[in-house]
Amino acid sequence: MGIQVDTPKTREPRVGLGSLIKTRYLLPGIILLALILRLIPMRFSYFLGYDTYFHATYVEYSAALGSWVNFFPYANAPWGMLIDQFHPKWFWMPPFYLYKLLSPLGVSIGEAFRVTPAIVGTVTIIFAYIAIKNLYSNTEAALSAVFMAISFGHIFRSMANYYRGDNYLLLWYSLALLGIGLALSPKLRKKLGRGVLILYLIPGLAAGLAAGFWSAYYLIFVLLLANAAFLALGSLLLRKPWAFVDSLALTLSTAVGALMANSLGPHLGYGMFGWNRPDGAAAAEKLGLEFGLVKDAFLLAYLKYAVPLMVLLIVLLLAASHVLGDTRHRVALVAIITLAGVIMGIHYRGLIESVFLTFLQRFGDEAIAETQRTSLRDAWISYGTLLLATPFFALRMRPSQVKIPDFIVLGFAIPGLIMMVLWTRFLFIGSLAVAALAGIGTVELMNLLREKNIRNRKYITAAVVALLIIPSGVLGIQHTLNARPFVNEKWETALKVLEETSSKNDVVLTWWDQGYWVTYFSHRATPSRGVPDELTAKYYLGLVGEEELMNLGVDYVIVSYDTVLKFPAVLKTAGVPVKDYPMVPIPLVEESGNTLIFAQDGYSITARPEKNGWNIIVSVGGSAFSPLGAFVEGGHGAKAVNVTGGPKAEAFVYINLNYGYAVLMNWKAFNTTLARLMFTESLPGYRMVYSDGGYVKIFRFEHPNVAVVSREGKIILEFANATGTRLILEGFMDNGTRVFEESYDVRGLDEFPLPPGLEGSAVVRYTYERNGKVLDRGTFRTKDI
Repeated sequence: MGIQVDTPKTREPRVGLGSLIKTRYLLPGIILLALILRLIPMRFSYFLGYDTYFHATYVEYSAALGSWVNFFPYANAPWGMLIDQFHPKWFWMPPFYLYKLLSPLGVSIGEAFRVTPAIVGTVTIIFAYIAIKNLYSNTEAALSAVFMAISFGHIFRSMANYYRGDNYLLLWYSLALLGIGLALSPKLRKKLGRGVLILYLIPGLAAGLAAGFWSAYYLIFVLLLANAAFLALGSLLLRKPWAFVDSLALTLSTAVGALMANSLGPHLGYGMFGWNRPDGAAAAEKLGLEFGLVKDAFLLAYLKYAVPLMVLLIVLLLAASHVLGDTRHRVALVAIITLAGVIMGIHYRGLIESVFLTFLQRFGDEAIAETQRTSLRDAWISYGTLLLATPFFALRMRPSQVKIPDFIVLGFAIPGLIMMVLWTRFLFIGSLAVAALAGIGTVELMNLLREKNIRNRKYITAAVVALLIIPSGVLGIQHTLNARPFVNEKWETALKVLEETSSKNDVVLTWWDQGYWVTYFSHRATPSRGVPDELTAKYYLGLVGEEELMNLGVDYVIVSYDTVLKFPAVLKTAGVPVKDYPMVPIPLVEESGNTLIFAQDGYSITARPEKNGWNIIVSVGGSAFSPLGAFVEGGHGAKAVNVTGGPKAEAFVYINLNYGYAVLMNWKAFNTTLARLMFTESLPGYRMVYSDGGYVKIFRFEHPNVAVVSREGKIILEFANATGTRLILEGFMDNGTRVFEESYDVRGLDEFPLPPGLEGSAVVRYTYERNGKVLDRGTFRTKDI
């Protein structure tokens, strides 16, 4: 069972593209193309999306303190967050060290943060190009790399200003694929002999390193094990016994990667199934696993079950290759194995979903865009005409054409396509699969035209490539140009004011995706955890009282037009029927004299000021009426107005003259906390501290409050509305270890100095109570005060 190679003849491209592609400028051209497309969003002064603001804040915060802090007080209010319970720390290091490298040139941390995703995405394309070149030829590699460079499916998570962990996973998998490509390279196999197997350490090391960059790094192990499985199947079907050894080497390499990932955990933080995270503990319990040397439930199950089962499969297939001489029998065996795998998957579907997909459940059905089921429109936006070329990869599977590298491609393409169907987010992970299938499929289509001796095939080749590149490239450019930051100057101004008027320990409540803006611009804590929050949703509906707010330590509440636009999502998150709380924002479409017309989707509002009030007529579904009540906001805040017009119906209208919109509501929607604060600016227990006239408004929640200040070199806790009876103080080391806990009687006190015993604590958590009832909570780092 020696090392064998495919003959060079099978590796040579047979299409007329070779002369166009074989040039020294090819790879630099691909790099330039990829960078140009991914740097388009650099024109924005704001980050794209929401998560990026959290990540940038943490990097800047750690840089200011001079160390990678673990206990981050501006997240998971009022308790603070342990960063090693989120992502492994390498996730945040590339932009920081890029900043350190480029800072002599005047590059800031923010600018380094903006450009890092584009660099990571471009390097991924380079690795993919080299990998496919070793597996096939320069032609397939060039087309695949160009397709990947232009497809919005890859651009949208690797473009500047959008920092996400998926980008790192695909980077490390592309390096792993490069290692596989080198190990299967005919030139290297001829030169190194059995020594070529050492190259399979590259995939293992890449998988291990991926564990330091993203909490969901487990996907790389799934892809690599699929590569090993398909490699073994290819060995059986193609009668390449040497490939069994390669499959075994790749499998064992992933085991090395899993052990490496486990060893990085104590230093960088484990993934989402680590022993110290809820999902990890739940998965271990369901699988009957006990943490020992391996402290990650996925890695433990992978090493205990997946790797041994894969080794067993390889051995069984090797044995079958000696027994089954007829190719039809081998194909039948593969079909049986595939069917058995499907049946096992269906049988244990509940266990798989409950253990390894538990993190999906925390988002809920269609809670956020990236966790929705992928539609055909999503796929078309991501890849365009490239999707038309992917089926032609099947031409490679003809008995006369199929080679071992084709099974490697199937190993990452099939899982990638399955993931793409599950979540729109995985359209990015699947971008390598689509690009490779389309690139290789295009070459095979051209080869088929040559075999059929089609006339003018050079022109047909050029036309097909143009049909794939131009529409897909236009889609990629169009959607990259259309990408816009959700935040704007209005939010930045409001949150900067909040930073100036609040204490560093104050907690700010806002809708979940806006919470990261609070963290970035205000440097204040928020209960937002990056997912829709039921308690916040119920608060906006008036279903949560002041006790729940004080228990969270909330000091400020933000309402906004953005949240009004998302009101159906608020209702859904709260578990309330959307039809019970209609709140319809309607833009101003026409202004004739002093008459305003708002209209959209079958709703219209005509409003005209009069001496004794406002004449307001609402039209819905052919019926016209006047609302019971209305508020109009112009230059002096929101004011209730007398309504004249037609017959009255149980409806309420808010008209904003500053930003040109109106909102139509029924009584239940108008009586919610969101509407009262946003549209009337009046609710007992709240004091408005900022308004820009109808886009963002900030209110102070009036309650017994704790403000942490520094005075004469001492940290003082000041009590506003000092009705509390007890103060509980806890001190923590940066790793989250509690080193101090004490309670104090503070009856009649307006302030309380931080006790000397807390001076050595990195982070302090306080709870202010009155007879056992929480009045305020908060967390602060002593160096921040």
